[in-house]
Order: sequence, then structure tokens, then C-alpha cells
Amino acid sequence: MKSILLLCLLMSWTGVSVAQSNIPMQKIIDEVRQQYAPDRRVAVFQIEADEQGVLTGKTNLPEARKELLTRLQKAKLSAEDRIELLPAEVLGEEVYGVVRVSVGNLRSQPRDAAELATQALLGMPLKVLDKDRSWYLVQTPDQYISWIDWGGLQRMNKATFDLWQKAEKVIFLRPFGFSYETATTDGQTVSDLVAGDVLKLKAETGDFFQVEYPDGRTAFVQKNEARRYQDWLASLSVSEENLVNTAKRMMGIPYLWGGTSYKGMDCSGFTKTVYYLNGWVLPRDASQQVHTGELIGTSDGFAGLRAGDLLFFGTKATDTTPEKVTHVGMWMGNNEFIHASGQIRVSSMDPVAPNYDEFERNRFLRAKRLVGNEKGVADLKAITK
Repeated sequence: MKSILLLCLLMSWTGVSVAQSNIPMQKIIDEVRQQYAPDRRVAVFQIEADEQGVLTGKTNLPEARKELLTRLQKAKLSAEDRIELLPAEVLGEEVYGVVRVSVGNLRSQPRDAAELATQALLGMPLKVLDKDRSWYLVQTPDQYISWIDWGGLQRMNKATFDLWQKAEKVIFLRPFGFSYETATTDGQTVSDLVAGDVLKLKAETGDFFQVEYPDGRTAFVQKNEARRYQDWLASLSVSEENLVNTAKRMMGIPYLWGGTSYKGMDCSGFTKTVYYLNGWVLPRDASQQVHTGELIGTSDGFAGLRAGDLLFFGTKATDTTPEKVTHVGMWMGNNEFIHASGQIRVSSMDPVAPNYDEFERNRFLRAKRLVGNEKGVADLKAITK
């Protein structure tokens, strides 16, 4: 105790704080974080070291934890490992989940007043990583990590989750609708539904599918508003025409920060939803989507663009500041692009057009083509086998 006190006094006299005494260790922690978890939206690596060399915090990357301990050992830095590997022990065996409401709202922090980070549709499988009161830290199929409250999530163990995944399903395809307690639209509703919602198929009754929710509720959905999931999947073809037609069906939907559904969309949520309903899974945010596909030259104008190309906007890099991608839209042809700005709307790059968008034109950064070059994009057919 005396030696620790003397060390603290010595650091105080020399202008060095106790918190600075683990600088070599913290430097290695930061290096491992940069290597394994540079984007905190898709990985958890919240690790710190105190002045005694005790490592605390959480990560869902066991390989990163192993690398950290190896590097500290090579640097001859004594460390006590108290890092918690996720999924957290408090979850028990129920570390799998499925969204059980039409649109699950996922937030940046475990509280209702927190920023809406993204959304997840009914039937979407989730990895459950941690718990904070009635909130669960989850990871979506596109690797995005955020918090969902207990009401939006049905937790499962592996056996139950596997049964859900293997079951035959239907996908709802109308922009909005309902499921019903009985095979009639005059009956009591069970819940609302939006395009992209997925339910387990139990039976067929006349003009209705009988379906089951992840939490066991049963309902009926009109056949003319849904399809068997595998039939829908097999019918998908990502083409310029299909992408534009899908996008046009969303005209007028209000802008919603964090939204990825027909209930509201932000700019990248819009492009993500357009591509999802055509069978491709894009990264969540514009600053992630910009790394997909193939760069298309626009230095001489927009004549080389094709419908479905993504346009990215933001702040150009300077000598002192990096580029910042903050907005994305989709090219439609005829010098027009469609995007979520106030609402889903069509803007033009032509200065003489009535819908010319001078603001976006002035902050245009680049265009990327995904059709024919699926770099960074997941094929829904492959990941749902």
C-alpha cells in the first residue's frame, strides 16, 4: 500500500497522472481495436485497462481478445483478464432471437429516448449479445449492433431457433396491411404488417395463409398480399427496371432517421430496403454502402450512369479533414435520382429541371454500381439457404 501511495505521489510531483501509467497497455488495446473492430456499429470491443493492469469491458470478438492478450504478453506487460465475452452469461442459452412485431425499433442506447439506430422487420433473425434491464443488445444479419426492447424480440435457444429457421414461411409484400384472427378481413386484427415481414406458414385456408408469429401467436394473411418465401426468393432478379419500380412504390413515405421500413426511412434505409426487396442485403449506413460495388466515373457528367446506381453525397476531404459521406440516393435515368429527403422524392441533376436539387448537386461525391458488381453486398438467396 505504501509503495502504491509513493508511486502516486511521485507521479503527482512529476506531472504524470495515475491514469497515464497504463499508456503502453492502452496503446496496444487501441491497436487491436483498430485492427478487429474499427467500426463500432458492427462489432463490440469496449475494453479498458486500469493503472494496475486489470482489463475490463466487453467484446463479441474472441479472436480480438486472444490477440490482445498475446500482444500484451509479448510486450511483457502484466495484465489481469476480466474481459467479458459476449453473448453475456446473464442471457443463458437464449442467445438467439427473432423480431416479433411488424417493425422492431433498434436504438443506439438501452432506453426509449435514445436515437433510433435502425429497424428490423418481423421474422428477422438476430444474435442476442447482452442485456440491460428490459433491453437487449442484438446484431442483425447485416452485422449492425443496437438495442431492442423486450416487446420487439422473441428470445430463443438454439434448438427452438433452428426450428424457426427451417420452417416454411411466407413473406408479406404489400406496403401496409394486417393479419387477422380468422380467415376474414372483417375479423379482429392480430397485428399490422409491412412489406418484408416474414411469418411461419402453418396451413392454407381458401384465400388465406394461416401463419404463426415467432412468439406463437397465430393469424391469417390474405394470399394476394403475401407469397411463400421460397417462391418469392426464387422469383427475384436484381435488374435496373425492378429496382426503379420498387423505389417508385415508396414515393412520399416520410423521412425517419434510423428507419428502414415502409413506416419511415432515412436515406440509406431507403436504398437498403429497395435492394432488399429485390434480394440483396446492403450495409446499413451511407458511409458503409459507399464501399460496395464499382466506382463509376462522373467527372464528365452523369451520362455514364445507369438506373440502380447509388449516388453518394457529403463533405469532400480537405488537407486537414477527411471526407464525410452523409447521404445516398439511387439513379433513375434522365438526370434524375430518387432519395429520402423530407420524404421519398425524385430530384434532378439538371439545372433547368423544375426538380433540380442544387444542394445535393453541390455536395455530390461519387457514384457506385452494384448491378454486375456485388462487392460488399450479400445475396439473400445465399444467406437464407
